[in-house]
Amino acid sequence: MSDPIRARDIGLRFSGEPAAQNAITDVPGVTVGFTTVIEDAQQGKGGHKGLCTGVTAIIPRGESGAITPVWAGIHSFNGNGELTGGHHIRDLGWFMGPVMLTNSHSVGIVSHAVVGWMIERHPEVFARDHIWCLPVVGETYDGVLNDINARGVTEAHARAALDAAQPGPVAEGNVGGGAGMIAYEFKGGTGTASRRVKVAGGDYTLGVLVQANHGSRDALEISGVPVGRYMRDDLVLDREQGSIIVVIATDAPLLPHQLDRLARRGSIGIGRNGTSGGHGSGDIFLAFSTSNPQENPWNAPDIMQLDALKDTHLDAFYTAAVQATEEAVVNAMIAAEDRIAVKPQGRPVRAIDHDRLRDLLAHHAKPPGRHAD
Repeated sequence: MSDPIRARDIGLRFSGEPAAQNAITDVPGVTVGFTTVIEDAQQGKGGHKGLCTGVTAIIPRGESGAITPVWAGIHSFNGNGELTGGHHIRDLGWFMGPVMLTNSHSVGIVSHAVVGWMIERHPEVFARDHIWCLPVVGETYDGVLNDINARGVTEAHARAALDAAQPGPVAEGNVGGGAGMIAYEFKGGTGTASRRVKVAGGDYTLGVLVQANHGSRDALEISGVPVGRYMRDDLVLDREQGSIIVVIATDAPLLPHQLDRLARRGSIGIGRNGTSGGHGSGDIFLAFSTSNPQENPWNAPDIMQLDALKDTHLDAFYTAAVQATEEAVVNAMIAAEDRIAVKPQGRPVRAIDHDRLRDLLAHHAKPPGRHAD
């Protein structure tokens, strides 16, 4: 696959100031890795119809290698989907280890892989303490472009994504868990973006990574222009039935109740591109903070000392989350490349046409009275 083009590369404009990579890895310490599984159909007994899937690994403290938890919040805007560990996050306000994204039928094997990876990575902790691992694994359905029932993702694929996690630029489009995803009936997938946030004398970073597999063409808006009404070729679905996972990271000192509120703003971010969160969609949002590193809370001191911004400073982070989520979804679509469906066999799922999109946005940017809708 060629180096992906991002939304800003083709002249699209977004509100807010991105950090250096315009990616979730702009949050210090966060690393991201991928395994992409693309195979042609295999004929005969036990063969598959074609694989286009994978695994994405987000490690909140990846650069440090620490097993310390991160404080977190979670929100389900529409619950036709899964993010394992959600009950734990909702009640206790933290999780430990990576966040994994894959397809709907691979949640179990990816979770299994994470447990083994964590035990091998931190053997002294698991040997010494009665510690247990509850992996955070999110999914969206890729059964149009991938023979999902063949269960092509293996434990080795998940572990490879974890081992590949690194800081710096993040691949987008047809990569990792997003390889086989569809957004607004165009090819979708993995997307990311970030924003700088300056409040209370501090300089903070907020980053977002999405696995975009949602939206109907009629609803699609980019930069406020209803482009889906004009781009009518190669429609795929008769109604919205996909999902999206949004992971929001920050280095700001936010507590779990504040991160719950931040996670909810992901709903507004995906709404900027037109989706209303259809009945068949799983729209799930996770927010975490790498600030306030602590021992495993089971072993924490009786009195814990935590820093936190006061709630009135949250508005700046809400804005950043909305802006970065909107851009991350568009980045996923811009970076994506055409794929051919396995169900129904042979139907093309096209990536959004960059030139056509630019023309539409330029046309609608003209002063009123200069064009007709």
